[in-house]
Amino acid sequence: MRAVIQRVTEASVSIGGSVKSAIGPGLLVLLGIGHDDDRTDIAWLSGKIAGLRIFDDDNGVMNRSVVDVDGEVLVVSQFTLMASTKKGNRPAYIKAAGHEIAIPLYEAFCAVLSDAVGRPVQTGTFGADMQVALVNDGPVTICIDTKDRQ
Repeated sequence: MRAVIQRVTEASVSIGGSVKSAIGPGLLVLLGIGHDDDRTDIAWLSGKIAGLRIFDDDNGVMNRSVVDVDGEVLVVSQFTLMASTKKGNRPAYIKAAGHEIAIPLYEAFCAVLSDAVGRPVQTGTFGADMQVALVNDGPVTICIDTKDRQ
């Protein structure tokens, strides 16, 4: 799994011109799911995201997590994060999981992350043409790949 985590003051996802989900201060998580990902990736990544200390404490030091600041979370599926650009200029998506693998893992990831942060996680719609709007706070953007954890 690959995630791009952005600290935001607000974020939303719209489909067909209508807002599907919106959050205030917290995290926008763009999530790519690979064909070889499984529930161990979900457990590790959701724990890592919930515990990331990327919010300022009283001294202006990034020392607090989204849980500590009672922040919101929006998770948007994004298979293009699994793109390979090694050959040519057209990205290849052979590492991305098909719907039969990705949808259950996406739904499970959102549920586990919701438990980890102690509040419902907002979502987009898997496979939909979505427009994501955000105000990146900082800017703070962190990229995590579960295959790099060893």
